[in-house]
Amino acid sequence: MRLTTKGRFAVTAMIDLALREHNGPVTLAGISQRQKISLSYLEQLFGKLRRHQLVESTRGPGGGYSLARPSQDINVSSIIFAVDEPLDATQCGGKQDCFEDGPCMTHELWTSLNKRMIDYLDSVSLQDLVEQQRMREQQPATRQISITREHKAALELPTSSLQSIDSNGTRA
Repeated sequence: MRLTTKGRFAVTAMIDLALREHNGPVTLAGISQRQKISLSYLEQLFGKLRRHQLVESTRGPGGGYSLARPSQDINVSSIIFAVDEPLDATQCGGKQDCFEDGPCMTHELWTSLNKRMIDYLDSVSLQDLVEQQRMREQQPATRQISITREHKAALELPTSSLQSIDSNGTRA
């Protein structure tokens, strides 16, 4: 069991939309460019999100998409289920016929995991994710510095053993 790109992209696109909708409808082309998601894929996802009344579309110049309800009233599970993303850890799809016309020995374990997963995704609102993203954007960007083995060895040398180099590149 795993969340596929369909669910991940839908949640990512909805966060992008929620972050920008205060300026009016948001175009799928803009989301596509910012999030590096295919425009045709976004069109498919937003068709499903619209049918589940999570987004509204505006046609014409200045058109695009906006949230159909406040972001605090949209939870992650509704986004994932809207795009037909299965969240099922059982082998049988919850039918209890995974082992010779009956439940397998671990059926209850996977069913319990399903419930906890759905409960968690129900508890996370789109607004929660928007706030997390805004906080992330406010923090100063940290740069990761990669130090190669050679640079590390040079940094570990005592400075008294280093020789100066003149402007011609020869050791003085």
